[in-house]
Amino acid sequence: MDGHEEAVATISRQLQSFNKLKEPFRIYHGSTNSTKSTQFFRTNIVDTSGFTRVLKIDPKEMTAVVEPSVCMEQLVRATLARGFVPPVVMEFPGITVGGGFCGMSFESSSYKHGLFQDTICAIEIVLADGEIVHASPTERADLFQGAAGSFGTLGVVTLLAIRLVPASQYVELSYTPFQSWVHAMEIVQVAIKDPAIDFVDGIMFSLEKGTIMSGRLTNKKAAEAQVQRFTRARDQWFYREAEKWMNHSPMSPRTTIIRLEDYLFRYDRGAFFTGKYAFQYFLTPFNRVTRFLLDPFMHTKTLYHAFHASGLLNTYIVQDVAVPLSRSEEFIKYCDQAFSIYPLWLCPLKARREENFSIPPVARRNGCPEELLINVGIWGPSPHNYKGLFESNRAMEKKIDQLSGSKCMYAQVFFTEEEFWNTYDRRWYDSLRAKYKASALPDVYSKVRTDFAVQERAASNFWSWWPLAGVWGILQVLLATDYLLAKKTHP
Repeated sequence: MDGHEEAVATISRQLQSFNKLKEPFRIYHGSTNSTKSTQFFRTNIVDTSGFTRVLKIDPKEMTAVVEPSVCMEQLVRATLARGFVPPVVMEFPGITVGGGFCGMSFESSSYKHGLFQDTICAIEIVLADGEIVHASPTERADLFQGAAGSFGTLGVVTLLAIRLVPASQYVELSYTPFQSWVHAMEIVQVAIKDPAIDFVDGIMFSLEKGTIMSGRLTNKKAAEAQVQRFTRARDQWFYREAEKWMNHSPMSPRTTIIRLEDYLFRYDRGAFFTGKYAFQYFLTPFNRVTRFLLDPFMHTKTLYHAFHASGLLNTYIVQDVAVPLSRSEEFIKYCDQAFSIYPLWLCPLKARREENFSIPPVARRNGCPEELLINVGIWGPSPHNYKGLFESNRAMEKKIDQLSGSKCMYAQVFFTEEEFWNTYDRRWYDSLRAKYKASALPDVYSKVRTDFAVQERAASNFWSWWPLAGVWGILQVLLATDYLLAKKTHP
């Protein structure tokens, strides 16, 4: 724990100072995988970007103790070296442990293990008045439960203990094509009931066509089997591989062997499939040669940097929406009619009863019984100006509410304050903040809301014009500027 206690003590002193002055602060992580427009001022930030240490891996307890800015790539490599892996690993290497816990994160193993936050055993958190406390299911359980998905509005998480599972060398992955939504959900339900399966997700290429991928951890492979890779510049983008198998074998499954680390981060290159839009934006041919040549720009960390710096986030629909299985077909048809954006990402999730700001408990939403949720990732350019984009997102949020669904708040949130607190339990949240002396901090809604006027101005200024916005974003990547920190102190 060398250096950790000293770093936490520094955070504690900062929070004591902010608390004494009754001054709100923001937590600066140094990077983001959110699509919200965010900017920090140097005078009122608590900087946790240096909390990047893997402090302990305990093979006996099968846990890892890490600081919040440890990213998925670092965590996976550290645990794999000891023969373990986290049960839920977010698909982008740069997503941090703290971000996954305090925001909302899940992956293809979440139908089995829940959200990433469900794999956390305990946390250390500095409260708003500077007090350093620990929380777990058996110690300050309400704080532990509430901190998950609260976007740092209850304090600053400085340490997390993560549950681990035994690792394997490979993932045996089956691609099963489908020809309708009903067919897709039948495949999903069969896969998640199979105890040998560890991962399930899918990609829809149109309303009538897609593939469900189901994988299992294994150390065995046939001598003649070729191990697939997806993390090198010369490798195929994963979604292109899934599309190839769907087209080559539209009526029967195909099975391949993938190196475990490549499977876990299979969507990094191309950011699932959204990287293709960069080629379209710059009128660049989209083929294996150009993807190879431009590979340094096609990893998620770089794409997010350019996405934020360019301001192009104000021209894209980027939403993850979880809806009950029984209502998922209606939502898919709505998306097809309203947006016609493909591909779409599909991921089954456990419904949950616990209170948090990631997915509201389905059991209390509009009388909907608890059941499997289907997350739909809708990511693509909007044909509208910013006002049209705003209105289409507002319409989607109303549809989500009608279907007893919920959205991931890493993305832009368009709810009014009243609508937001009709969805989430404000009484529970405010009482928790009062109990743990966090009432003076910005609340969740203030951190996730979209300011229409500000974003519309940003979307209509000179630098938002094609191709200036994209060129500016690339320049910021090349210059490695910090796009999250404002250049001026707070007025």
